[in-house]
Amino acid sequence: LSGGAQESGGAASWGTMSLTLERAIEIALAENPTVRVADKDVELKKIADTEAWQALLPTVDASMSLTDNVKVAEIVTGMGKFKMGVDGTLNAVGAVTLNLPLFAPAVYQNMRLTKEDILLAREKARGSRLDLVNQVTKAYYGALLAQDSYAVMRESYRTSEENFEVVSSKYRVGSVSEYDKISAEVQMRSMRSGVVSAETGLNLALLQLKVLMGIAPHVDIAIDDSLSRYESSLFLPPAEEVLGDNSSLRQLDYSMTLLERTRKLLRTNLMPTVAFQISGQYQSYANNNWNVFGYSYSNSATMSFAVNIPIFHADNWTKLRSNRVQIAQLEDSRLDVQRKLSMAAESYRQNMASTIAQVESNAEAVKQADKAVQISGKRYEVGRGTILELNQSETALTQAELTYVQSIYDYLTNKADLDYTLGRETYLK
Repeated sequence: LSGGAQESGGAASWGTMSLTLERAIEIALAENPTVRVADKDVELKKIADTEAWQALLPTVDASMSLTDNVKVAEIVTGMGKFKMGVDGTLNAVGAVTLNLPLFAPAVYQNMRLTKEDILLAREKARGSRLDLVNQVTKAYYGALLAQDSYAVMRESYRTSEENFEVVSSKYRVGSVSEYDKISAEVQMRSMRSGVVSAETGLNLALLQLKVLMGIAPHVDIAIDDSLSRYESSLFLPPAEEVLGDNSSLRQLDYSMTLLERTRKLLRTNLMPTVAFQISGQYQSYANNNWNVFGYSYSNSATMSFAVNIPIFHADNWTKLRSNRVQIAQLEDSRLDVQRKLSMAAESYRQNMASTIAQVESNAEAVKQADKAVQISGKRYEVGRGTILELNQSETALTQAELTYVQSIYDYLTNKADLDYTLGRETYLK
């Protein structure tokens, strides 16, 4: 997908892409860069986890030095003066040191911290996917709304155009007044303006959908769908929905776990550490030339255990106090977010209940408005109606049809927002 969608010649290779909601979401999850960035963040956290446990592995370092003793130091004591070498000679030293941590509590806690960080990164990636699904879903429904509105306006324009032709014919034979002809022409031109506006809205809606899907703007897409098909699937979800799968709350929970783990990590600054070290060394002193391969070397080796015991570091207590404040702050933030999400979920549900009732009423209004158009048309044909009645009935039908599809769109977008708030993974694999 990424190759064909982005190439300049993509339009020829793609042709016209037929879209469904499921297909649009599938492409978006594969092509949208936001999702790929979130996945790469998970990979970085996994690398950090590897680095954490590698801190327990032994480290081996080698060093070499060649020192020219231009003038060596001198020690003065009550017994006389002692020089720390010979002036103008060379010292060569090579060493290999192995260090192995035996007891490193900070490393153990950091290992657990990085694993918790991976869980947080995965939840953020999941949240990015849920957010993208929500945006694509609403953009798809927005494209359906624009497409259906465009179809309504085109049909209204076609009807007004036919009426204008009829009225013009009657005007030419003198059976209707010029006012009727002008009124019919004004109605037709008004509908034509509506068609142009609806077409612009459709193009913009499709462009927004393409951007979210991550495909090139020149790729043509066709949506063989309409909002009216969703009328039979409208339902009111139960009120006892829970927010346990909401990504924002999950991220706050993982952040809380990280802060608690950080507190344990800070406490390790008060604990001793134990390390083991082996060092081997070759050295040669007081050489009179630069031929290091001709020196006479001697070897030595040392083995040591190092225990580091922290006695007093004032900033350790300050960091712990700051961590406690952060935990309390996060608890308050989570409570606030949970309340707002609960309110939002109930709001979406109430809006869905309202739109379900509106859809039923608006569907009946469309039928009545269509019947009114037929009646006003017949009345005008037999000379018992006026052009004003005919125009008003056509305008009422257009408005009823637009209101009908708008109410279905409102239901679907509220449902999409409710699914996102509840963290439903309907379209995630």
